[in-house]
Amino acid sequence: MKKFLGFLRSCVYGLLALMAVCGALFGYFIYSPDPEPPQVSGTVTKASIEVGELKRTYRTYLPKDLPKGGPLLVVMHGSGQNGAQIRLETGYGFDRLADQHRFAVVYPDAGSSDWNDCSKIGDFTLNGREVDDVRFMVALADKLITEIGVDRNRVFATGVSSGGFMSIRLALEAPSRFRAVAAVSANVPAAENFKCKPAGQGSSVMFMNGTKDPLVPFAGGESSLFGLFFKGGNVQSSRESGQYFADINKIGGTPTTIPAPLSGDDNAKVGHTVWRNDGNVEVELVTIQDGGHGLPQPYWRRPRLLGPSPMAPDGAKLIWDFFERQRP
Repeated sequence: MKKFLGFLRSCVYGLLALMAVCGALFGYFIYSPDPEPPQVSGTVTKASIEVGELKRTYRTYLPKDLPKGGPLLVVMHGSGQNGAQIRLETGYGFDRLADQHRFAVVYPDAGSSDWNDCSKIGDFTLNGREVDDVRFMVALADKLITEIGVDRNRVFATGVSSGGFMSIRLALEAPSRFRAVAAVSANVPAAENFKCKPAGQGSSVMFMNGTKDPLVPFAGGESSLFGLFFKGGNVQSSRESGQYFADINKIGGTPTTIPAPLSGDDNAKVGHTVWRNDGNVEVELVTIQDGGHGLPQPYWRRPRLLGPSPMAPDGAKLIWDFFERQRP
């Protein structure tokens, strides 16, 4: 009996030790405290819209005294998340900018685990049906144009990870509705993993990617976490993705490149490659040297599992600066 009790005690101690190790690993690699909500002028409202016999939900942030005819920004979350989470994980950065620059923000919720982007690989179904997220985004933008009175010629979209990949699809298949998009931690799917049907030139596009992203490889290859989780198939490199849209938008010539320094503070470790001509569309690749997966910003440190999390530059501001210079 004493031997059994000793064995049982050893098992309990071992289990407690294992739990302590797991807790420590969770705390180090996954946990990250939420950012402090800022004092903003407006309110967040949750609403829904029916698209293709599916009820789709979203949240809007409208600054106080938003003028008629202001811009609209759509912000899309990553896999397995919702609009409330991407609002938090971007450090409420777009709400802060909306107060400063007087634009409306909408945070839609995906119908499935992933947004139905241009990749062939992913979870794109709800109740056994493939979700049409392009139709949802266009319908949502049209609804807010009517309800809020935003400028139909200044509708922009951005997203992180799966939301970034969805931004790419909007630029390709709905350029008449979305004047420009910014894809964060996302690249154009490789040819064998590509299902979109480009409508032709139209949207300006920004890519913002980290060179040490463990999920979406900056140099191209398989999009996944450790080859086991969040599999999205093969993608082109970030440079190839920028060139892809430059070709679609018929922007010839060599892009202007300001390489990212290999040393210095986080603000300095940013490179820019810009494809631009005399037209009204452009393509830009923002390279976050030594950056991981997610939007760089000063308000929230991302989990270590997603790679390095530089607190600069302010990614949301770079994105809005890009959008603001686009003209109808």
